[in-house]
Amino acid sequence: MTENFEKEPAGTPSAGSPAAETPVTPENPATTDTPAAPALPYEAIRAIPVRHYGRWVSAVVVVALLGALGYAFSQGDILWGTVGDKLFDRTIVQGAWHTVLISVCAMAMGVVLGLLLAVMRLSKNPVTSAVSWLYIWFFRGTPVYVQLLMWFNLSLIFPVINLMPFYKNDTVAIMTPFVAALLGLGLNEGAYMAEIVRAGVQSVDVGQTEAAHALGMTGARTMRRIVMPQAMRLIVPPTGNEFINMLKTSSLVSVVQYTELLRAASNIGSESTAVMEMYFVACIWYLAITSVFSVAQYYVERRFARGSLRSLPPTPWQKVKANLTTLRRPKVA
Repeated sequence: MTENFEKEPAGTPSAGSPAAETPVTPENPATTDTPAAPALPYEAIRAIPVRHYGRWVSAVVVVALLGALGYAFSQGDILWGTVGDKLFDRTIVQGAWHTVLISVCAMAMGVVLGLLLAVMRLSKNPVTSAVSWLYIWFFRGTPVYVQLLMWFNLSLIFPVINLMPFYKNDTVAIMTPFVAALLGLGLNEGAYMAEIVRAGVQSVDVGQTEAAHALGMTGARTMRRIVMPQAMRLIVPPTGNEFINMLKTSSLVSVVQYTELLRAASNIGSESTAVMEMYFVACIWYLAITSVFSVAQYYVERRFARGSLRSLPPTPWQKVKANLTTLRRPKVA
């Protein structure tokens, strides 16, 4: 008679052995030779902050340099009272408004021309591409100061602008200081904006354009719905920088007799003999205007960064709060 025996796993105690009869419980551990270690409370972790001595040294050096600069200015023969009195003078405020006006109008003209020239440059039509390249080559290759003078003195070679049968008038009546300043700044800015827009459009993967065309979208709709929303993330930052630069470049339009901020300050300085004081007034206004538009540029960039970053960059106020909290020494538990 054959008996069937099941093979027990190795290490299994046999029946009748003491190990099989005694159950494994917390009171009766399986390993009787090694006693269980008593539970000890975790030791509190003492976090010691890292000392950044280089930060303190650099801060002391910067403060010392600023103090030396302030002391140097205090030794100069500067009429600071005149600076405060003329800071909100009516002529200065009007000049600041003209600076903002000519900068906004010229930038708007440059953006429109830049979009048009970029599309022409990227076109497969050799004529439009060549015309766009020649425009960019000329206006980027000549100084904006020279272009302003050329527009202002256009009447020397064209006494009459004759666009018959649409329009005909004397050039002097048309080419006012504002028009000359607008054409000089706007046409020059269009060449730079064309290259910025072209670089932004070319940064978008060409496969997305091909996919849009495969879905039946036209070229114009593909550019408006697919390409430009993605290219704007790269177009907005340099465009904001160009506008800030435009605010400062607008000081050149004083050569065409347009009364902007610098010309207004110069006129008052020549009349009151407070030349340097009025230049300080102009600098304060330029800093204030550029600071306001720099903050606006930051928020525009932050808006177009949505979808491309996991978390949006902090706002200026959030940065200030973060820097203030880093100065506080963390408490040691």
